[in-house]
Amino acid sequence: MMTRLWRYRRLPQGLGPLNEREFRLLYLARAFSLFGDGLVPVALPFAVFSIDRSPSALGFVLASRSLALVVFLLVAGVVSDRLARKQVMIASDLTRLTAQATMAALLIGGAAKLWQLVVLVFLYGLGDAFFRPTSTGFVPETVSRNRLQQANALLVLTNSSFSILGPVVAGVLVASVGPGWALAADAATFLASALFVVQIHVIPKARPQAASFMRELREGWHVFRSRTWLWVDGVFSALGSFAVLAPMFVLGPVVAARSLGGAPAWATIVAAFGLGSVLGGIVLLRVRPKRPLLVAIPPLALLALPVALLALPAPTPLIALGTLAGGFGLTVFNTLFETTVQRHVPSESLSRVASIDWVMSGALQPFGFALAGSAALVIGPGTTLAASALWIVVSTAIVLSIPSVRNLRSLDQ
Repeated sequence: MMTRLWRYRRLPQGLGPLNEREFRLLYLARAFSLFGDGLVPVALPFAVFSIDRSPSALGFVLASRSLALVVFLLVAGVVSDRLARKQVMIASDLTRLTAQATMAALLIGGAAKLWQLVVLVFLYGLGDAFFRPTSTGFVPETVSRNRLQQANALLVLTNSSFSILGPVVAGVLVASVGPGWALAADAATFLASALFVVQIHVIPKARPQAASFMRELREGWHVFRSRTWLWVDGVFSALGSFAVLAPMFVLGPVVAARSLGGAPAWATIVAAFGLGSVLGGIVLLRVRPKRPLLVAIPPLALLALPVALLALPAPTPLIALGTLAGGFGLTVFNTLFETTVQRHVPSESLSRVASIDWVMSGALQPFGFALAGSAALVIGPGTTLAASALWIVVSTAIVLSIPSVRNLRSLDQ
């Protein structure tokens, strides 16, 4: 019955990708796992704090996940361009299901130790490493080319919506029954996601006969470095992840726990980030800029607001307002950039190129997570976060000054 309703009731233009069955199934799969992902920014920090309340403990756990991403992303990109992307996505979901379910069981049973969380988060990062480039390459296989930006915007919009709901649910669960139950819910969403992906039927695009791993990696690197706007983004994102996002997500929960009232305050701040992302996704359902990176990059400077306000620290509602602006800016950038990559990079190289970009973007993040807590101990959380705010403003201006970045045109114009 639901299939018939979808078939005969055409959706508005902004929701048009959902009229296509294969994307609709992919969307539902992503929606479930994205809801679970929305629980993690609140559940994981307070799971760590239930064992060790030091900033460095949380930093090491977050660094473990980022390290797995950096180590395995390049392998994942080659594998995803060689194998059926559907199968890789299912394996990724099952890997993350295993990691989160085990972590939840240990926490609920009161047997969790810090080293166990470090190991399990690394396993989660392994699954995530294979998911990211595979998803980038799989979306264009499930939706019409002229609906690609709308499809990406819908996924980002859903992610953003659940990043509002997820922290609220996680905050309630953490405060009432503990963080283990929030992680158990996240585990269940990966099972639901895998069940939807199994039902997707696509004809994989023809790919050349597989060469050696290193040759395929070199070919992907050649495509990547031949596009200045791509490698510039890789460097820009690497430094931004290290200097801005890592300090915010390590020191933000610390500031909330010490000065703002704990998990409910941090849940409010994270939820506001999601609300800003929703607004960014809504805007991009219809806006199709002729020069996408010229539109995408300036809003990233808005990330200075949440880290600067956490540095003070300002009252929770004011930090949440700044976080809303930061979420808007990051979503506009991520959506337009990913769509640009999907349109400008050949399909047979897309996952490899995406994995190289992910590696560059995340290469320094483990160090950022590990060092943010140490920096806070030496110079204080406020000074560390203030430096982050200054960096994002200056670096955004530098990247925008590069002609090949701001003059890149959309191929659909």
